[in-house]
Amino acid sequence: MIITKTPFRISFVGGGSDLPAYYTQRKGAVLSTTIDKYMYISTHKFFEKDKIRCKYSQTETVDHVDELQHPILRTVLKDFDLNGIEVSSIADIPGGTGMGSSSSFTVGLLHNLTAYSNLDISKEGLGSGACRVELDLLKEPIGKQDQYAAAFGGLNLIEFLPNGSVNVEPVLISDQTRKELNSNLKLYYIGNQRSASGILAEQKKNTAQKEKLDTLGKMVDLVYDLKDALTQGNLDDFGAILNKNWLLKQSLATGITNQRINDLYATALDAGALGGKLLGAGGGGFMLFYVPTHKQPAVDKAMQTLDAKSFDFNMESLGSQIIHIES
Repeated sequence: MIITKTPFRISFVGGGSDLPAYYTQRKGAVLSTTIDKYMYISTHKFFEKDKIRCKYSQTETVDHVDELQHPILRTVLKDFDLNGIEVSSIADIPGGTGMGSSSSFTVGLLHNLTAYSNLDISKEGLGSGACRVELDLLKEPIGKQDQYAAAFGGLNLIEFLPNGSVNVEPVLISDQTRKELNSNLKLYYIGNQRSASGILAEQKKNTAQKEKLDTLGKMVDLVYDLKDALTQGNLDDFGAILNKNWLLKQSLATGITNQRINDLYATALDAGALGGKLLGAGGGGFMLFYVPTHKQPAVDKAMQTLDAKSFDFNMESLGSQIIHIES
């Protein structure tokens, strides 16, 4: 049996510049961190040696990999000559909530099946391999940030170059800055799980407009502003940079925000948050805010009145890991 755990991520600034529609024209960049919420995948021998069983939100038992309905499982398993196995997944956070769950699943599955096949793979290989599955083979209208974040783990500036290559640069901050940042970040679950594909497809189309391209360029500039603030230990600017990024992002496509999200955002700022954003492509899921600790009780109380639930987490730095091997 092989068990892997692969982290989810929260993206701070630059999201959308990891789409090919942008980075093939101009260098894209995001700044994100992985958190201690994970996708767990296990693979072990199945008692029927000529079948494959996959257990996720559904259970499939098939004679051949081509019969699998789950697109990522079907596509990844085609690359491995494996029969008589059972693959199971469980996650700390539901899908469609803006934390890169599908890419964490893909990275974790690649990591798991590679180890089950007694092969090695690098973090770069996990990131690029997951992008191959989701973007090249499945033609999902998504970007590249989630796959590399899940593979590498940690607080990173991730750059997307016009030639298709990806550069992952750890953002080195002091222990004190990390502790303060972690303490001041607040997540709230607002419900309304959704697929990112529709919003991202519209955003891809809109990127052909120079105005939208320039907006994304301003968001990329904020990535480097945020990196400077973090490395200099100047967290006073963190909330303001999140706010600038969110205001820019809303103009990229319809469906990114709605009246409830706008109300929640205004409520949090009125109660003491210094800035924030909706995680993921838009529409629902989790909202992130930068809130000084002494303001957090007031923000929590205000958000509860709008049925937004506080969600505890910590930053993590290890990326996808093999946590159990049993022959």
